Amino acid sequence: MNDAEVQTRARAIAVDEVFPHAPETIWKTLTTGALMSRWLGMVPSDFAPVPGSRFTYRTSPAGEWDGTIECEVLEAVPNRRFAYSWKGGHPGNAGYGSLLDTIVTFTLEAVEGGTRLQLVHSGFELPRNDTAYTNMSGGWRKVVPRIGAVTGEEEQ
Repeated sequence: MNDAEVQTRARAIAVDEVFPHAPETIWKTLTTGALMSRWLGMVPSDFAPVPGSRFTYRTSPAGEWDGTIECEVLEAVPNRRFAYSWKGGHPGNAGYGSLLDTIVTFTLEAVEGGTRLQLVHSGFELPRNDTAYTNMSGGWRKVVPRIGAVTGEEEQ
């Protein structure tokens, strides 16, 4: 390995929550476009929970990046596992809006009294993605509990 390879580190964000809802109900919240927009705060365009389908999110642009997050569903095992790519940014940007090529994975497990939901957002290349890693670490810790809140609202 050369010095640049040694200095680049891949990191992942992990959030683990248990919700008092059945896996089927959490699954619906995770994989229904209108519900996704409520817990994530971004509306997915052209979303379908089918492997190979592509969709986008829009966020604040920065520098040469237009704010589009390109996604592709990689895995959709009903009530168990949902994964998609999350790509955005621009190679000319540093900090917010730097090139990002990551994977978001949700794993659901039935537990006594509900569902354990594990989120892993992996593939952050440090130091290039330091800003995204820091911002999204805090963001996912706020967003994941909202999945339970939206699910609870839908059950009423």
